[in-house]
Amino acid sequence: MTKPLDETLSIEIAKRIKSKANGCFKNAYNAALLTEGSMYVQGFLVFPGEPYKPIEYSWIEIGDRIVDPTFPHLNKNATELYYFPVQSLSVKQLKAAIEEAEEDYPDDDPLPIYGAGPYEYYGDVMLGGNDYLEAYKQAESKCRELNKPKIGSDEKN
Repeated sequence: MTKPLDETLSIEIAKRIKSKANGCFKNAYNAALLTEGSMYVQGFLVFPGEPYKPIEYSWIEIGDRIVDPTFPHLNKNATELYYFPVQSLSVKQLKAAIEEAEEDYPDDDPLPIYGAGPYEYYGDVMLGGNDYLEAYKQAESKCRELNKPKIGSDEKN
């Protein structure tokens, strides 16, 4: 069962960090740094409609709530969104991972943060181990459920 999305706090934090529509990883990073007691989470987001597949995504969690600083840009109702977490990092772990990535790969964006090796590549999704594969399979299944063709919806000319 996915945690509930706190719409009000998501919108408030999005404004405070000046979130960008195509920057969920950076938005979540900035939100985590700003929000005491938060966890930075990476995984997959699913909703009805395009792109009809799970999206690599990031958000923060505060206790038993999801706070999504990219939510205002999604143009979706909170009840349509399904989050599938894979990796959670405390702010301390997040900062250390960013610092390490910047040292090891100074020309690359340090986000998203990849899971522990050995990495496997699952199509066009994040690099990660078996936990990524399992979350992706669950997200893919939910995506198929949400986007089933409606019986009798075939239009005939």
